[in-house]
Amino acid sequence: MSLEKSGLYYPNKIARIYLLVLEDIMGKNGLNAILKIAGLAHLVDNYPPDDLHKDFDFADFAALNQGLDEMYGPRGGRGLAMRAGRAAIKHGLDAFGPAVGMTGFAMKALPLSAKLKIGLPAMAKVFTQFSDQISRVEEHGDHFIYIIERCPVCWGRHSDKPICHAAVGLLQGGLHWVSGGKEFRVRETQCIATGDPVCSFEIPKEPVE
Repeated sequence: MSLEKSGLYYPNKIARIYLLVLEDIMGKNGLNAILKIAGLAHLVDNYPPDDLHKDFDFADFAALNQGLDEMYGPRGGRGLAMRAGRAAIKHGLDAFGPAVGMTGFAMKALPLSAKLKIGLPAMAKVFTQFSDQISRVEEHGDHFIYIIERCPVCWGRHSDKPICHAAVGLLQGGLHWVSGGKEFRVRETQCIATGDPVCSFEIPKEPVE
């Protein structure tokens, strides 16, 4: 399995974090099997370096996520991708958060509404600033919409329903961090893989009770 290269890139650090998290979840042998299914055998015992060079093609990130679905089935792959996304965002925020003025100390004293208004756009800024992914946030009455253009999770993939489970996990993990431990429902309402112009995610302003 391989997807046509996009010419759009994540920094090596983000790809490395995601691979290390997947290895932690499923073990090295499990991840190696996924890499081979995804046509990424060259990454076995050869993860990207821990730097900010934009070298990891979106098509390879999408193939990795498609490999999860192929090996574990759509439901199992969805669960693993969401777990990996949740875990990866913590490492990502530790690495990138200070660069966009987003630290646990700075967020701690703010009320929840302010944490969300500051935190969600800051998360979007991390990806827009450090990768070729473009992200933005819209605020509506009782919810936010997190929008991804040029989405690396579903690049080159096709589906009859939204499949950006890793992005859902990333947002859930980021919201948990931003809010100081609260859980939020995140629902993908548009997906480029289904023919939509962008991938968008609806996030209620109120956490799950």
